[in-house]
Amino acid sequence: MASATPQALLGWLDDHRHEMVELLERLARAESPSLDPEAQCEPFRILASELARDGLVVRAVRGRAAGDHLYARPRERRRGDPRQLLIGHMDTVWPVGTIDEMPLQRKGRQLYGPGVADMKGGLVEIVFALRALRERGLQPSVTPVVFVNTDEEIGSPDSSRFIRLLARGAARAFVLESGEGADGKLKIARKGGGRFTVTARGRSSHAGADPEQGTSAILELSHQVQRLFALNDPARGITVNVGTIDGGLRPNVIAPAASAIVDVRVPSAAAALELEEAVRGLRPVLEGATIEVEGGFSRPPMEPGPENRALLVRAKRLGYELGLSLEDAGLVGGSSDANTTSLFTGTLDGLGPIGEGSHARDERVDTMHMPERTALLALLLLEPAA
Repeated sequence: MASATPQALLGWLDDHRHEMVELLERLARAESPSLDPEAQCEPFRILASELARDGLVVRAVRGRAAGDHLYARPRERRRGDPRQLLIGHMDTVWPVGTIDEMPLQRKGRQLYGPGVADMKGGLVEIVFALRALRERGLQPSVTPVVFVNTDEEIGSPDSSRFIRLLARGAARAFVLESGEGADGKLKIARKGGGRFTVTARGRSSHAGADPEQGTSAILELSHQVQRLFALNDPARGITVNVGTIDGGLRPNVIAPAASAIVDVRVPSAAAALELEEAVRGLRPVLEGATIEVEGGFSRPPMEPGPENRALLVRAKRLGYELGLSLEDAGLVGGSSDANTTSLFTGTLDGLGPIGEGSHARDERVDTMHMPERTALLALLLLEPAA
């Protein structure tokens, strides 16, 4: 790579920063909650148009519960060439109409609005990294392919099968979730996530006339909730949270059934196996009560293996050429599609813009850093296969 390439790419992107921000605003205005396939048509159309403009072949991958996912590849591609995967998602946690209560606002270098950080800013980077390479006449030796799903915020239940298929044949994967914190740290390790429903069953009776004939499922569940919270182990990165409880019939009836939904986060596959065994091993305390457990881990942990670490080293080196000081975010509590790709290929996440407030009312992106983050992605795309 010519020594002038990093600064030349950054200069081109700096010159087009206003276009990047305008595209981000267009995507943010196209509200796209996960379970609203019709709403997801507009961001799909916008992205497809932008990618096709740069010579990519775009097709829809039929979605089921959510909208269609987007797959794009260069028009000219030699069979057998190595490929690299660019991953993003167009769905957000915000319902249609949020833009009216939480309008897009520019405050200095910050752009506020629903979905700008999580993760439509990353989608803009994908478009402009590929565009910058094309405009500068730079051809990656590893073919970039793009996959943007519509169900990431609900755990990618439909799209994960396509992501697995693509990741199996990829030399590496870059995930465009926003960087961690105000410094935009990169991510090579994420906790795996699981969700369990624990149901206690007892025996109903009249709470006033015959209480001794009943077995309270709510009382039984209260014992199990304490056992579940006791599984927390912050020193090992294990978190267990009983998020909701439901049960009972009426105040004057001993509750025959009660259930709790439990969120579990773990740092490793070994910890996931351990926690699943512990949750499924819950046993009743009260005589006559029973316990049922459903659910499991929907996303495996993203462990910081050697391939992930090697990509982080490359990113740090390329960042230095751009004048950036990049750091590792360490173990991140939330999960992403990087949890899936890292099972099959080296993965680097957090390459999206520097943004904060994801899933919060003050969600925002620092637009000043968008060109340099995009330049970093473009340079990574130019790296030869390991």
